[in-house]
This record gives sequence, structure tokens and C-alpha cells, in this order.
Amino acid sequence: MSYIFTSESVSEGHPDKVCDQISDAILDAYLKEDPDSRVACETLIKNNIVVVAGEITSKGNPDLEPVIRNTINSIGYDNDDLGFNGSNCEIQNHIFQQSPDIAQGVNEGEGENLEQGAGDQGLMFGYACKENEALMPAPIDLSHQLVKKQSELRKNGGLDWLRPDAKSQVSVIYDDNGKSIKGLSAIVLSTQHDEGISQDDLKEAVLEEIIKPVIPSNWLLDETKIFINPTGKFVIGGPVGDCGLTGRKIIVDTYGGMARHGGGAFSGKDPSKVDRSAAYAARYVAKILLRLVLLSGVRFRFHMLLVLQNQPQLM
Repeated sequence: MSYIFTSESVSEGHPDKVCDQISDAILDAYLKEDPDSRVACETLIKNNIVVVAGEITSKGNPDLEPVIRNTINSIGYDNDDLGFNGSNCEIQNHIFQQSPDIAQGVNEGEGENLEQGAGDQGLMFGYACKENEALMPAPIDLSHQLVKKQSELRKNGGLDWLRPDAKSQVSVIYDDNGKSIKGLSAIVLSTQHDEGISQDDLKEAVLEEIIKPVIPSNWLLDETKIFINPTGKFVIGGPVGDCGLTGRKIIVDTYGGMARHGGGAFSGKDPSKVDRSAAYAARYVAKILLRLVLLSGVRFRFHMLLVLQNQPQLM
């Protein structure tokens, strides 16, 4: 049986991904000063406004304003022409301490269970397959590579009319019930750009400089459809075009829909938050098992209970 599977990815300049990076930068700043910090940080961006909120308990006390501004500028939102500028954007800070009721269940030696516990309940999945060296499904892997190439050419000046916001989508044709890949059914790449570039020049450059270097030539079939900026224009982007929020790209962050997802996001969460740490552990276990057994793919699941130990399960 033959079927098509599609996954998408987004660039570092996509508004939701900007928020993920700000939340993670705040997490890193606290962990650098106190490795035992408890951090749950969310970010929202719209136009030239950044709102950070959450619960943090730490012995560290980093200055968050330069952390936030440096993160935004490093992504590429560093001038007023984009409508979002890390150097002068408004920052609202609504971060408070973690609830002591939760903390006593997580901290070792406190609460009814004296061992360190999980920060929440939930399901976390890990997956690995043999479709490439990254042990990732081809649709999400190729989608990631496309937006990474876009970012690389934007930053090194190869295509200096590119702007930070971009999205990709790849549809893979699987044969033999998923045992082999015939090629690609469709590729979509939408990239923000300066006003001055014509759509014809943009499409030619994106095809030759981004798509062809990334996609294996034998997977570009006669019937493969390629869509580049299908709306015809993408000058307005980032948080001016769309509000951004931490944790809205959970499928992009994992396996592109090829494997199950428990619903929890990664960014802005310290290791006591099992949405992140247990998902990483499940991926690690899946990769190890894939190398040990003669299977094309491995799925591994953790059932996490608040405060209590985990219940692993091979799927």
C-alpha cells in the first residue's frame, strides 16, 4: 500500500518559535545561576510588545531584560523596519514564585513522598526510525532542513532580502506500507522577504538555493508539486503578522505527527517538568532500542504521575 504523510516546520523567526526561544533563554539564565531552579516560563509577543509570565523559584536573580532583548536581536528582529525590534520593544514581566503546594511534591525530602517527584502528571512519548541518520521521520526532518537553510542564507548574506519568519511543509510518498520512500508529493516553503524583491526572482532563488540543495534529487519526481510563497507576498511577518505564544509548535518540536504526543510543550521548563525531561528520556530510549533490534521504528511511552515514579512502556 502507498500513502502520503505530511509534516511542517517553522523558522526561528516564526512568532511562536521566538516565544519558545525567549522562554528557554530565561530558563537558561536561571539554571546558570542556580541549577536547582524551578522554572515554568511562558512568553507572548504581538507587534513590538513582549509579555513573559510564569512561576519561578530560584536562588538566582538574573537580569531578564537583556536576556530577552539579546535573544530577539540574535534571531534577526533588530531593526524598526520589521515592526519588532529587540532593542526597543516593550517588555512586561509577570513572573511569580512556584506554588508551595506543588513544590513540596517535587522537592526531595518534602511532602508525603520524600523522593524527588515529577512536577506534573501526563503522557510523554519518544520515537525513532531508520529513515535517515537523525533517526527522524523524513517529512519533519526535511521540513526542518528547509527552514534551517533559509536561516543560514539569511544570516550569512547569501540571500540578504530574506526576513526571519518562514514555514515549510513536506509531503512524502511512502510505498510498501511505509517500508520505503518513493519520493515527494509536495513541498511548500513560505518565507518573509523585503519589499523590493520580485516574486519571480524570489521563487527562482528559493528553488535553487534552498530547496534543491536540501531535497535529495531522486525524491523530486515529475509529479512533485513545489509551492513557494503561494499567497504571492510575505513582507509582513513575525509578531506583526501573527501573535506568538510559547508551546504552540509541539508537533514541530517532536516528530511532525508521525508519533503520538501527550500535549505538553518543552520550552521554558526545567528538568522537573516531565513534559520536557521525560519526552527527552523516551526519545533516548527509543534510539537505543532501535539500534539493538531489527525494527524500522520504535515508540516508547512514559506515564508520569504527579510526585510519584514513572511507568515506562514499549509500544
